[in-house]
Amino acid sequence: MAEDIFVWIEQTDGQADSIAWEALSAARTVADDLRGSLVAIVTGENVDRLAEQAIQYGADRAFVVNDSTLTNFRLEPYAAIVTQLALLHEPAAIVMGASNAGLELSAYVAAKLGVGLAADCIALAVLDGELVATRPALIGNLTVKVTFGQRRPQMVTVRRHAFSVLPIDTNRRGEINSVDAAMTEVEVPTKIEGFETVASEVSLTDARIIVSGGRGIGGPKGFVPVKALADVLGGAMGASRAAVDAGWIPYAHQVGQTGKTVQPDLYIACGISGAIQHLAGMKTSRLIVAINKDAEAPIFKYSHYGIVGDVFQHLRALTEEFRQRMAREL
Repeated sequence: MAEDIFVWIEQTDGQADSIAWEALSAARTVADDLRGSLVAIVTGENVDRLAEQAIQYGADRAFVVNDSTLTNFRLEPYAAIVTQLALLHEPAAIVMGASNAGLELSAYVAAKLGVGLAADCIALAVLDGELVATRPALIGNLTVKVTFGQRRPQMVTVRRHAFSVLPIDTNRRGEINSVDAAMTEVEVPTKIEGFETVASEVSLTDARIIVSGGRGIGGPKGFVPVKALADVLGGAMGASRAAVDAGWIPYAHQVGQTGKTVQPDLYIACGISGAIQHLAGMKTSRLIVAINKDAEAPIFKYSHYGIVGDVFQHLRALTEEFRQRMAREL
């Protein structure tokens, strides 16, 4: 059985999502340990350049599928391609980023192929010739090792920011094979009529710094100083479910089990008590700072640094201090 590893390269408008290069990096060591090739699957329209980039970021070979049915992500035509390539070439594993599209696509393909899926993994390894995936459990209090049965391919999605991107090597070369689309437009049951744009903001999933507000900020106006600090730091603004449910801020900002799962370098929790639901979405942040007037708030058990006191007083002080320091550095 082939020991090649396939990696799906997620893209929008011809630009790769950074999680695609992280997935390539995660799969590179696994492919080497299995003594197989790392193969990129590039899907979209006019995406030949991305196939070349995939090789420069570590892939040995690439399948590229250029077709108008793939201009924007739709589950059915994308899944048909990945499923077809898996059946034809029998890779040992298929790796994708644990983005919204990656989670949806991986689950659909796994069901079509009748294989298992390890989602949101933070480490991959080979033990006794078999792939082993590590993923968080119980809101990050435990990590579990996931092994697979005899059916192939093994399906894995990797958590954003859990793997460092390999340095790009512009001299790296590899074989690129063109593949036809697996569905025609008539066969695709879903249609995209258009997109609704929103004001440009830093993406929560991509942000290295996130400043979040919870019930303790008291209302919609409480997010003004939260956003001010996020802007000074060049980060994104998040929120707890309690703040979203209260109608203080749109759902797009929600961090937690029913919102976004994030892993920034710095997470500042303002007026957030630390409910299990919220911790599930941010507990693996590299550095957590909590500001809360309640010294017994559960968030302090998981934070690296804690400030007990008035959230607005400390937000203003932090914002002004960072603004002055950054001005001096310019």
